Amino acid sequence: MKIAILSQDASLYSTRRLKEAGEEQGHQMRVIPYLRCYMNITSSRPSIMFNGNLLEDFDAVIPRIGASRTFYGTSVVRQFEVMGVFSSNESQAISRSRDRLRCLQILAKAGVNLPVTGFAHATQDIDGLIETVGGAPLVIKLLEGTQGIGVVLAETYQAAKSVIEAFRGLDVNILVQEYIKEAEGINLRCFVVGGRVIAAMKRQGAKGAFRSKLHRRGKAEKITLSLDEKTTAIKAVKAMGLSVAGVDLLRSHHGPVVMEVNSSPGLEGIEKATKINVAGKIVQYVVTGSPPSAVQNAAQSNISDRVKY
Repeated sequence: MKIAILSQDASLYSTRRLKEAGEEQGHQMRVIPYLRCYMNITSSRPSIMFNGNLLEDFDAVIPRIGASRTFYGTSVVRQFEVMGVFSSNESQAISRSRDRLRCLQILAKAGVNLPVTGFAHATQDIDGLIETVGGAPLVIKLLEGTQGIGVVLAETYQAAKSVIEAFRGLDVNILVQEYIKEAEGINLRCFVVGGRVIAAMKRQGAKGAFRSKLHRRGKAEKITLSLDEKTTAIKAVKAMGLSVAGVDLLRSHHGPVVMEVNSSPGLEGIEKATKINVAGKIVQYVVTGSPPSAVQNAAQSNISDRVKY
């Protein structure tokens, strides 16, 4: 098969691993910087151009869309979909996952266990907002923040009130969530591909930190999930309409709770912690998930190449 990886940086670990894994399985892999593409929006022959050339012979695409480039990135994915090209994650599902509030609302509607969450913009009733999540300590997040930026743990009622008042002055949307103290700075990253959890790791935050982001000096190790944790992760991904995703869970007194569903999860941490070939499993899913015609065409192309050469 001929598969495009939509990524702005071919040197990134995740992009490199997907390309290597696909080539090891005998597929033609090409990295396409999606921001440099442009599209012809037409009903007769929709197309995508890159460096003056038509991108018209791909069987599938694997989107690796940066959070700050969601609008244009998903537009390119959607154009491939219009052209009948299979995508490991659909454009609409990526857009859902990137809207943090919409994501939580979809998960709540699907009955997925979440931390108690409040949402506000310019409310004058700060006391009421704090009480919505059971009071302090609580976590306050900027809705537009990413990778742990714009996240504050307010350990006291007065601290929470001060932070919310400060954020209100920035004219931003604010999420407040209950603080899962019993998680002790640990979260679980569950990697779901094609409706199955294929790998999982435990991430421990750096000393003195309540978050466990690896890029913020957190540590990771392989972990075995409980059936409830696996079920929760799969249910969350299904609710979002994703096929490839990372689900972040916390272990709480009322069971596993979902903190985030990531449609472009990094591969480096999970592969190094678990020693599992996650990139290879993503490529395998793309091949089996593609329409039969695409797989048949790819097989026929391989036969033609062998005859020709």
